[in-house]
Order: sequence, then C-alpha cells, then structure tokens
Amino acid sequence: MIHKNITTVFLILFASMGWSQAKKIVILKPIKAKSSFFTLVERDTLQTMVELKTLIDNLQYELRYASKHNFTGKRMYPRNMHTTFLRLKPAIALAKVAEDLKEKGLGIKIWDAYRPYGTTVRFWKLIHDERFVANPSKGSGHNRGTAVDLTLVDLKTGKELDMPTPFDDFSTAAFHGAINIDTMKIRNRVLLKNTMEKFGFLPLETEWWHYSWPGASAYDVLDLSFKALGSKID
Repeated sequence: MIHKNITTVFLILFASMGWSQAKKIVILKPIKAKSSFFTLVERDTLQTMVELKTLIDNLQYELRYASKHNFTGKRMYPRNMHTTFLRLKPAIALAKVAEDLKEKGLGIKIWDAYRPYGTTVRFWKLIHDERFVANPSKGSGHNRGTAVDLTLVDLKTGKELDMPTPFDDFSTAAFHGAINIDTMKIRNRVLLKNTMEKFGFLPLETEWWHYSWPGASAYDVLDLSFKALGSKID
C-alpha cells in the first residue's frame, strides 16, 4: 500500500511538472540591433526587408495596428505609419500577385505585414490564446517578415471587395471552408486565395486574409522598430 501511494505521488508530480513546462513561455532572442540585421543582409541579400510600395503600384495601406481600429482596441504601432515590409522573396511574389490582379481591374490593400516581436508579446499578454495570436515562444511569420494580412480592392473605385468577414474577425465565418455566407463573398475569397497560392503563398485556414511565405524558419525573428527599417512616420 505504501509503495502504491509513493508511485501515485510521483505520477502526480511528474504530470504537474509536464503541465508547468507546457504552460511556460520560452522567450526567443530576436534581432534587436539594426547593425546586426544589416550584417545579416550583407551576407545574404534574401534577408532584405523590402518596403512594399517600392515594388507595387496602386498598393493601398490601412495599417490597422497603427490605429485603435483593431481587435485590441489599442494602438500597437506608431501613429500614422505609412510603410510596411516583407522579406525579398515574398515581396517579389506579392508584386507578381498584384500584376496578375491588375489585369482583372483589382488591387491589394495591406492591413499588416512585418510585425516587431515586441508587439507579438503585447498581443499575447492581451489575448493569451493561440487560436487568435501567435505564442511568443514560437514567434510568427509576421515577426520574420514572411506573412501578410490583405484584401482585394477595385482599382477604379478604390473600395474593398466584399469578403466573408471584416479583418481580424475570429468567428468561423472567417475560415476558408465557411460556406453559409453570400456567394459573391465566397467568390472573392476564393479569387484572393487562388491568386496568392499561384505565386507561392500559403493560406491560414482560420483567417481568409492571412498568407505566409513557406520556409519562414530560414529567417530570424526581428524586433526592429519600423523607423530602424526606414518607415515613414508622421
């Protein structure tokens, strides 16, 4: 009986240790120094962060986290920011997406692309749910400059096309598989998805607006300010 009780205690302790380790956040060590980043770029030009409007004409920005008009209700980026970035390969691929869409009279609006690691930590403190925000222990494609949140616009009017949900709507209606919604909204969602996939981007099943570039692990997590990367901020 004593032996059995001791075994039970050890099992409980072991399980508790495992649970604690699972809950523990392992903080990454992102690149914070501008000099360190540009040293990387000198060694490998594919590490370059490209301001997207330097490659894409008629590109619209509505950088939601530079305002309070986002799911947190808080300003997460500098006010009135006018620039955003992706790594060289996804930036070039996105330019090809834009050219393809232009033939259909359509363009792109960007809600978010590069996101400093510190912002991901702030998201996690506010939400703490991996269904909606990235866990800082892993970093995200946004932190690596390989993910983009976007939608389609009509080039003549500048207006957004109808999509299943607004940006950062975390209901099941935002899933790519959602079908109990307006047919035109589904058609627009599928057009965006097909075009992004055509040029190499990968969709996120639960967010119709989020696309990532494969091989994100080849890029370091960055915690560089937008200003350090050359952002225009009023």
